[in-house]
Amino acid sequence: MSTQHSTPATDSARTDTAAAYPQAKSEQEWREQLSPEEYHVLREAGTERPFTGEYNSTTTEGVYACRACNAELFRSETKFEAHCGWPSFYAPLAEDRVQYIQDDSLGRTRTEVRCASCGSHLGHVFEGEGFDTPTDLRYCMNSISMTLVPQEG
Repeated sequence: MSTQHSTPATDSARTDTAAAYPQAKSEQEWREQLSPEEYHVLREAGTERPFTGEYNSTTTEGVYACRACNAELFRSETKFEAHCGWPSFYAPLAEDRVQYIQDDSLGRTRTEVRCASCGSHLGHVFEGEGFDTPTDLRYCMNSISMTLVPQEG
């Protein structure tokens, strides 16, 4: 018996997301705002193909914001090369910027990362992989779920 993983879209159908997230919108509003690819990742917890995202190899300094609501999520200073095919960070901008959801959809437990402001899917966080980072965490994010705001100057 398999349990279907919740997604931001299915969660909004079951609960009052306006009460849960400051930047909540109806799924129809999200569909109108986002491209089909953005909607699939951000609202249906999809994943972009590895090594295809625009921020996978980017070294531009700045802040990565949620593509759905513009909430600031990660700083470029915490981005590192994990050679996994997706942008990787060792910490969010602040813990209150992200939400963690248990994800058992692949037959093993992972931790999904969502935007705490709008509930959109960003990617997953993994621990204990041995990277030489201050936290030993790898926030494996989808490029399409974020917008890089370059540092001025």
